[in-house]
Amino acid sequence: MSFLEKIIRFDKELMVQLNTLGTESWDQFWLLATNQLSWIPLYLLIFYLIFKSLGWKKGLALVILTAALVTFSDQFTVFLKNGFGRLRPNNDPTVNTMIRILKNNKSFSFVSGHATTSMAVSLLMHLTLRKKFSFTWLFFIWPLLFAYSRIYIGVHFPMDVIAGALLGMGIGYLFYRLSLSMFAYMDRKAKQP
Repeated sequence: MSFLEKIIRFDKELMVQLNTLGTESWDQFWLLATNQLSWIPLYLLIFYLIFKSLGWKKGLALVILTAALVTFSDQFTVFLKNGFGRLRPNNDPTVNTMIRILKNNKSFSFVSGHATTSMAVSLLMHLTLRKKFSFTWLFFIWPLLFAYSRIYIGVHFPMDVIAGALLGMGIGYLFYRLSLSMFAYMDRKAKQP
């Protein structure tokens, strides 16, 4: 058995263990956690903190940059999913009879778009706002809950969300560096007569 085959086997075993920890009494919570619309209060808080700390011009620029990050992250994960073509646990006949399935997604699994995008946005916001607000590390609760919810409901393997979170860190840091360049450019333009 190759190293990759061992990793995939371990990933499937871990999926079964983590997913079957679920109980009906927690199903509604995790279905709520996996729904992007459930996080609207967090998004509104982030918008408020952006404009409070950066003002309208830089705040609007960061919101536009964040929208570009979300779009890039979403499309890049779709590209990767189609490239790898890994079946989701709910569609994988080697595990789907052993797990609890709360949603039946049809697209491919690797990497998790939820984990990638939520981690990218959280890192960008943490790095941008941490000097003004000491609690921005709490933003990372969002991707942790969001990512685990995907395992709980049966649509992602653990490696999908781990790889997605790592990819999200890279994308978040890249966009943070872009934001620094953008803010420096805006500062230079503001100083010109």
